[in-house]
Amino acid sequence: MVQSEVNMALVLTKFCRSLLHEPVKRVFCGVFHPGFIESCVGAKRHLLSEDVIKLQDFQRRKLAVAHLATGTEGNFIELFHQKLQRKELILRDELKLLLHLCQSADDMMIARDAIQRYHMENCNLLYGDFKFGPLFMRLCYELGLEDMAANTLADDNLKGFFIDTTSFNIAIDMLFIKGLYEEALEVVKTMRNQSVPFNKETVMLATATCYKLDSAESYRISSILIEEEQTRGNFISRLCYCFAVALALRRNDLKKAQSVFGQIMSTESIICQNLKVILLVMSGDVEDAISVLSSAMSTKTPDFVKKTEFSQEVVDLLLLRSDGKPTQGKVEQTVALLNQNGQVTQQTLDDLLCRTPTGRRKQAPMKMGERRISRRTGQPLQTFLISE
Repeated sequence: MVQSEVNMALVLTKFCRSLLHEPVKRVFCGVFHPGFIESCVGAKRHLLSEDVIKLQDFQRRKLAVAHLATGTEGNFIELFHQKLQRKELILRDELKLLLHLCQSADDMMIARDAIQRYHMENCNLLYGDFKFGPLFMRLCYELGLEDMAANTLADDNLKGFFIDTTSFNIAIDMLFIKGLYEEALEVVKTMRNQSVPFNKETVMLATATCYKLDSAESYRISSILIEEEQTRGNFISRLCYCFAVALALRRNDLKKAQSVFGQIMSTESIICQNLKVILLVMSGDVEDAISVLSSAMSTKTPDFVKKTEFSQEVVDLLLLRSDGKPTQGKVEQTVALLNQNGQVTQQTLDDLLCRTPTGRRKQAPMKMGERRISRRTGQPLQTFLISE
C-alpha cells in the first residue's frame, strides 16, 4: 500500500506539472486509452459558440493528459476512488488531474464525489481560486450527462462551489440541446437563487428556453428578465432580442413583438430580415414586406457572398395573407423571383434561431522567423515593425 501511494504521488507530480506547463505540446503523441478518441467527439452546440464552451481546448488538454498517462503503473481514477474511501485529504492538482482523465459516467460519479469532498474541505478558500465548475460542466457536456450537470448545480451540499456564470451557461445549453426546457429554466432559477450573476449569454439562453416553452409563465419570465437587464444598462444580444420577438409572435402579442424588434440596433442579419417580413405581414403592411424581399434580391453583392435567404414559412405566410387581395399578383411575382434566385430556404424560423454562432475568429500568430525583409522597400524590417 505504501508503494502504491508513492507511485500515485510520482504520477501526480509528473501529470500535474505537464498539465500546468505543457498542456498542448504533446497532444498527438503516443497511444491513447481505448475509446478515448470516440469520447472526445465534439458535442453539437445550438446556442453557445466555442468561445464560451471551449470544448476543443478542453479536449486537447485531455488528450495531452491521456498521453502522459499511457504506460504508467496503476489506474489513477481507481487509486483516487480508494483515496476517497479512506477519507484522505484531496489536493487541488489531484482533483484537476482527475477531471482531465474522466472518460465515462462511472468516472464522473467518482469525480462528483471528489468535488463534494473537496468543497467540504475547502469551502472557505474557493473565492478567487481556480474554478473547477466549468471543467466539470465541460465533462458533462462532452459525455452527454445533462441530468448530472443539472442535479449537481442544484445540490445544496455544493452550494458555493459553482460560483461562476460559465458553469450554469454550459448546463443550460446542454439541457436546451436535449429539449429539456423545463429543466433548463430550473437551472436559471437555481442560478438566481444562488446569486450567481447573469451575463449576456445567460439572458440569451434563458430567453431561448422561454421561447421553446411558449407558455404564459415563460413569456412573463422572459419579459421581466429583459426589462431587468435594460434597467441595469446591461448589453442584450441581438439573438436574445430575436428570441423575444419570436416568443411575442407565438403569444399573439404583435405590439410587444414590434416594440422589442425596434430595440435591435442592426437588423441586417438573416433572422432579423425574416422577422421583419413576418411583423410587416402580420400588421397588414404587405407592400412594405414586398419591398424588403425586393431589396434583398437587388442588393449588389459579389457572387461569393451569400445573399439573404427567407424561410419557406415566411414566404408561405406572405402568400396566405395576400390571397384574394390586390397585392396577390405582385406577391406571387416577387416570390417567384426569390425562388429563382435561390433565396428561399427550407429552414424554419426555429432553425434560423436555434443555430450555433460562429464566435470570434482567431488570427494565426505570425512566425517570427518567417519574413524579415520588407516587400515594399527591400530593407530589413525593424523589430518593432515585424510585418507590414
